Amino acid sequence: MSITNTPSSNDACLSIVHSLMCHRQGGESETFAKRAIESLVKKLKEKKDELDSLITAITTNGAHPSKCVTIGRTLDGRLQVAGRKGFPHVIYTRLWRWPDLHKNELKHVKYCQFAFDLKCDSVCVNPYHYDRVVSPGIGESPSLGLMVKDEFDFDGQAPLPTMDGGHSLQTIQHPPSSRGGPPSEPFGTPGLLSPSDASTASTSAFPSISVGSGTPDYWCSIAYFEMDVQVGETFKVPSTGPVVTVDGYVDPSGGDRFCLGQLSNVHRTEAIERARLHIGKGIQLEGKGEGDVWVRCLSDHAVFVQSYYLDREAGRAPGDAVHKIYPSAYIKVFDLRQCHRQMQQQAATAQAAAAAQAAAVAGNIPGPGSVGGIAPAISLSAAAGIGVDDLRRLCILRMSFVKGWGPDYPRTSIKETPCWIEIHLHRALQLLDEVLHTMPIGDPQPLD
Repeated sequence: MSITNTPSSNDACLSIVHSLMCHRQGGESETFAKRAIESLVKKLKEKKDELDSLITAITTNGAHPSKCVTIGRTLDGRLQVAGRKGFPHVIYTRLWRWPDLHKNELKHVKYCQFAFDLKCDSVCVNPYHYDRVVSPGIGESPSLGLMVKDEFDFDGQAPLPTMDGGHSLQTIQHPPSSRGGPPSEPFGTPGLLSPSDASTASTSAFPSISVGSGTPDYWCSIAYFEMDVQVGETFKVPSTGPVVTVDGYVDPSGGDRFCLGQLSNVHRTEAIERARLHIGKGIQLEGKGEGDVWVRCLSDHAVFVQSYYLDREAGRAPGDAVHKIYPSAYIKVFDLRQCHRQMQQQAATAQAAAAAQAAAVAGNIPGPGSVGGIAPAISLSAAAGIGVDDLRRLCILRMSFVKGWGPDYPRTSIKETPCWIEIHLHRALQLLDEVLHTMPIGDPQPLD
């Protein structure tokens, strides 16, 4: 049945499901979407007026008024579909309206009589009986909604391990600025500053970096991955072009544009192919000043970023959060001076801890103050265990398109997401090379 041949509640379930599938937004797999729609249509088959309301709402994209479409409320309020549990109004609003929706962002319309928040025995799942509410503006308290968890989980799955001293990995949202002019800046920086001013304000606590060995020929290199496999050659961005676009189109890559659509992979799965279709306009990376980096999300779907700078700004431990960057958001994701200071501190700490361990092995037990306060054996061992790879991570950004990862999602690592990029920042790596030569913490090799 084509989209134009709209079914009615009198048609077979299969025909209705097929028609409603044509209007899904693509954020979920075809299998999950079909299961969810089949389940709903079967529940409504005896309530023909509500089924007709659903069909009307979905096939007209909400252009015509429609009644409540209800299913029974479960004990915990959640609905199970294909082994996953989620709030029913969120599941169906995601399917047909906003694929990247979080449960905290929905508010029912005034005329909805069975909205989820009204706690009735029945729950309305009509996607057009809910409006999307933008998360709190930048600068407001994270507790007001910038940090939220996705509503899906897996039945019977044990809680995932926490990272970095017991903090649970969390998705932190970065919506576009509601003020129109200034870009989104993480929590602490005043929102009314221009990008250049904001960059200066957020790094004023760190000293300037000497030119040293000079500016590298390429300011960053970008590797594209599908799951844990790199696809295509690493793309290098010349220092003469501070802005580079990474998109999903099939044009030849070159200069200031890396097109992922033209890259082939013989091991590509259907799920990866579907996700790639939603990369669209992708993202724009912009190098500023001495080596700071800003990201603009040009895609219709959010991107998910691993950024130690954003972790710090959000008050989280490094590697302790995944940052969801919404469409149209423009946000700083890397600060060179902060990174430089951090690598100096970590290298010095590791060097001192290694010296203290060597002294301890030799029988010369140092005093508590001799290694900067690193006296307990566990802390000493951990500090001495800092290697070159740990410091290199300070100079790398990772970013996934369309799909997130972490305990909020079915994927525990970015290497389980269908399409993602790793960005090596050459000026930061250059500075790390200098730091390692100044205070070696092992036998470091020169970095590219």
